[in-house]
Amino acid sequence: MFDQVGVIGAGLMGSEIAPVSALAIDMTRTPTIYFEDFVVGAIHEMGRRLVDRDEVVAFAQAFDPQPFHVDEEAARSSSFGGLIASGWHTCAMVMRMMCDDYLLDAASLGSPGVDNIRWLAPVRPGDTIRAVRTVLEARVSKSKPGLGLVKSRWEVFNQNNEPVMTMEGMGMFACRNAGVGT
Repeated sequence: MFDQVGVIGAGLMGSEIAPVSALAIDMTRTPTIYFEDFVVGAIHEMGRRLVDRDEVVAFAQAFDPQPFHVDEEAARSSSFGGLIASGWHTCAMVMRMMCDDYLLDAASLGSPGVDNIRWLAPVRPGDTIRAVRTVLEARVSKSKPGLGLVKSRWEVFNQNNEPVMTMEGMGMFACRNAGVGT
């Protein structure tokens, strides 16, 4: 199901596998979101995603093959009482939600990392997760003029509005006005 020429569920609902070429990103797009657009305290809903059983198993088989992620019977006998998505799969699904919601339209320059990932409750096949971004801080880099750093907190909830994951991290974005911070 998962191989070097396909990716699982990259922006797709269900268990479809799309070839990498079908998911090509238009690198000539002009960004519409810059550092200045991230306002401290702003809260933004990033959409929803159905958690597909076949994706859960395929991701886990490739990257986190623990029994409660790949084997229904073993999962029923585990403390989880059933199949659950890998926490890393949940992170990957949220990353795709971030890309689809704002990163692909942003003057994104990457990230120095993510902190404080917490998996609060199991994510199960059939769940619908939604993600919310809160901007915690935004500052212009002292050493790299024209680059802004944005610290965000992402909260992920299931269809019952129960929190299932939180994480915080920094994003680097070009400033709309390259002279900012100089």
